[in-house]
Amino acid sequence: MRVARLSLLLAAPIGLAACTNMDDDVAVAPAAPVGPGAIVGSIAADRNGDGIADGYYTVDGTYVAFQAPPCPQPAYAPPPAPATGERGI
Repeated sequence: MRVARLSLLLAAPIGLAACTNMDDDVAVAPAAPVGPGAIVGSIAADRNGDGIADGYYTVDGTYVAFQAPPCPQPAYAPPPAPATGERGI
């Protein structure tokens, strides 16, 4: 049983190699246009030049800005204590 499995594992790559066709080279589509502020080698974009990626480019070259979650509401701070009357003065 082990010999049959082993021979099947060894024969499968040889059988699949016959299906490959290396004669024709397929043309590759050109890269999407690079927009202003694009970071080379990635899809990230730094549009205002501060060094932080502000968004990204999709495959078709469209710029999409990052959407940050809304800022939390400030915590309620109690009013400051009055300057007089604290110690009975």
